[in-house]
Amino acid sequence: MNKKLAAALSGGAVLVLTLSGCSDDDSDNKVNDWAKKVCDQVQPQLQKIANANAAIQQQTADNSKPADVQKTDSAAFQQISQAYKALGAAVQSAGAPPVDGGETTQKEAVKELNASSVAYANLKTKVDGLDTKDQAKFADGLKGIADELNKISTSGDQALKKLQSGEVGAAMAKQKGCQKPTASAPPASAPSAPASQSASPSASASAKA
Repeated sequence: MNKKLAAALSGGAVLVLTLSGCSDDDSDNKVNDWAKKVCDQVQPQLQKIANANAAIQQQTADNSKPADVQKTDSAAFQQISQAYKALGAAVQSAGAPPVDGGETTQKEAVKELNASSVAYANLKTKVDGLDTKDQAKFADGLKGIADELNKISTSGDQALKKLQSGEVGAAMAKQKGCQKPTASAPPASAPSAPASQSASPSASASAKA
C-alpha cells in the first residue's frame, strides 16, 4: 500500500543531495568558506530527511495497518518539512555565494527550499485526513499523495541545481556536511512490525537512482 509513496519519496525528498561535479583544488577560498558555512548547518537536516525516508520505506509491507502507515507517514512529512525550512534558513544566513549572480541564485534556492517545506507540510495534513478505517480509500489516498510527491520532486528544482553547479557546487561537494548521510534508526513513530523491515524493490531502485 505504501510502496508507491516510498518510491516517490526516495526519489524526491532529497533534492539538495544532487550535488555533482568534480572538486577543484584551486577553487577560490571564499567559495570554499561559503560552502563550509552552509554545509555545516545542512548535515543535521539531511540526516532528518534520510531518517524520515527510511521510516516510510520500512512501512511498505502489504500487511501494514493503515493507522500505522498514517502515523509513520505523517511524522515523516512533518520532519521533512521542518528540515527543508531549516535548509532554507541555512542558505539564507550564509549570504550570497561569492560568484557571478550569487545573490539571485541564493534567493531562488531559499525560495524553493521554503516552498518544499510548505509542500511537505501540506502532504502531512492530507495524510492526517485519510480514512484509515477503509483500506481501499486509504490506499487511493496514498496513491494521490505519491503522485503529488512526484510533482514536488520533478518540478521547480532548477534553483537548487543552479546553486549546486559550477565552482559553488564543487566546493559544496567537498564538504562532508553536504554529502548524503546514511539513515540511522527510524523515528520513534515508526512501526514495529517485523514484516516492514524490507523496503519494496521499487523504493530500493529509486533510492539508488
